[in-house]
Formats: sequence, structure tokens, C-alpha cells
Amino acid sequence: MKYRKHSSYPGRILYLILSLVLFLGSSVASFSQGNLLITPRRVVFDGTSRSMDLNLANTGTDTATYAISLVQIRMTAEGGFESITEPDPGQRFADKFLRFFPRSVTLGPGEAQLVKVQVTRRSQLEPGEYRSHFYFRAEKAPTPLGDEDPAVENNSIAVKLTPVFGITIPVIIRVGDLTASVEMLDISLDKANKNGPLLSFTFLRNGEKSVYGDLVVNHISDQGTETQVAIARGIAIYTPNQVRKFQLNLQDPGGLIDFNKGKLVLLYSAPSDLSDEEYARAEFELK
Repeated sequence: MKYRKHSSYPGRILYLILSLVLFLGSSVASFSQGNLLITPRRVVFDGTSRSMDLNLANTGTDTATYAISLVQIRMTAEGGFESITEPDPGQRFADKFLRFFPRSVTLGPGEAQLVKVQVTRRSQLEPGEYRSHFYFRAEKAPTPLGDEDPAVENNSIAVKLTPVFGITIPVIIRVGDLTASVEMLDISLDKANKNGPLLSFTFLRNGEKSVYGDLVVNHISDQGTETQVAIARGIAIYTPNQVRKFQLNLQDPGGLIDFNKGKLVLLYSAPSDLSDEEYARAEFELK
């Protein structure tokens, strides 16, 4: 895609690269974006474990190269992410205590490769949780000879936007006997929302470690009939954050639910493939 405009600087060509970084929030056992499939979706060193393998697979039809690095990210109260260089109060970075190889991979169509991740200097770590994020960045393929862009007029500037896709996944080191507790507070329901009833509430996390789980919302009628009306997978609340605000629309597939009666039951728990731990449960009376 090219955009042109007149300029007093003849022959100048400006190339801008637009980086599209996708922060992982899925709860499936693997994650795919831009033809890169990553398994598992998150790396957690808990207890005495010192190494783990990441499996990268190219599900596309072209050869692709990915550079691998560690970055630091802050989670906002709304669940978004911001890049940072200095830890917030109570936040510890994991990158200085990790070693991984290789640092880049080139995968042909259908090919896969393991990335070895190791914890180092664990004895120097004080009790607590340390977190960084792996960043898998797609490298721009070189332009074949003869395919270069044609020359532009001397009185114009050409701007070329090239999407560069990336994926981040968290890597966490936990030291010591850490705990966490969660509450769901300030629950409200906007029944006039055009996309369906909008449930809003606040997660309140306490303790020394992050939590990661799935949210299920069930409607229970006055007659005791229970119907699942929403599910959201892969909800994380990272340290040092205590608060995360959350919204999701409720569904009524059969068109038989009366959201003016009965109650909603909210259950936030660890994904079933990790454990059966229940983090929090809350009820909201409808009227």
C-alpha cells in the first residue's frame, strides 16, 4: 500500500514499518497467529523445575523467520498491556534469570522446532514471583531481485506500511510458598446494551502470585434451571496488579432466559487442563 503527497524534497522515499504485537490471552493449549503455532501458551517455573521446551510450528505455506527476545510488560486495570523498562513497585522481572536458545528460528512450511528455556541463578532469587514475556517477532522477508518498487516521481514521498507480526507469551518464575486470592466485586448488568446484556465487575487479587483462569457465568431461574450464558477463557491478573476491570456480553441462545428474574452465578477458576482450582465465586440477584 502506498500513500503519496507532494514535497519540496525531491526523490525522498520514506519507509515506515508498522509493528502489530499481539498479547496472548488465549486459554487453549497452543496459540497461533501469523502462521506461527506456539505450545504451551505460557511458561511457569514453579518449585524445582529448571527447564522447559517451547514448540514452534509453521502452519503456513511459506518459509518464515522469527526473532525471539524477552520484553517487559505492564498490565493495566482494563486488561491491556504496556511496554515498560523499569518494574512497577512490587514487580520483578524474570529476564536476568533466564537463558534460552536458539535466539531465532527459520521454519519451512509444516516444520517445527524446540526452543529450550532454562532458569539460571535460582539460588540468588528471593521469595516472590518474577515475570517477563517472550516476544516472537516475524522477520520481514527480503525482496527478490526484480521485485523492487518502481521509481517514484521526484516531487513525491512514498510511504510503505509493512505489517510485522509478533506474539508474546508470559514466562514466570515462582520462588517460595506463594499464595493468591481473588474476589469479584461491584457486579452490575446493563440490560439495555445493544449487543446483549453487558455484565461488568471488578476482579480484586491479593497475594504474592498472579492468577490465570477461565470465567463461566450461569443463569439460574426462579425454578432452579441453570443455563450457561457466557464464558471467557484465559483471564490473567498479573502481579503487582490487584484490580482488573472486566466486561462481557451475556448470551441467550434459546431466547428463553429472563434476565429480570433469577440470579447470575460467576465462577472464576484455573483452566481444566492445569488444575481444578477455584479462584472465586460470586452471585448477582436479578430484578
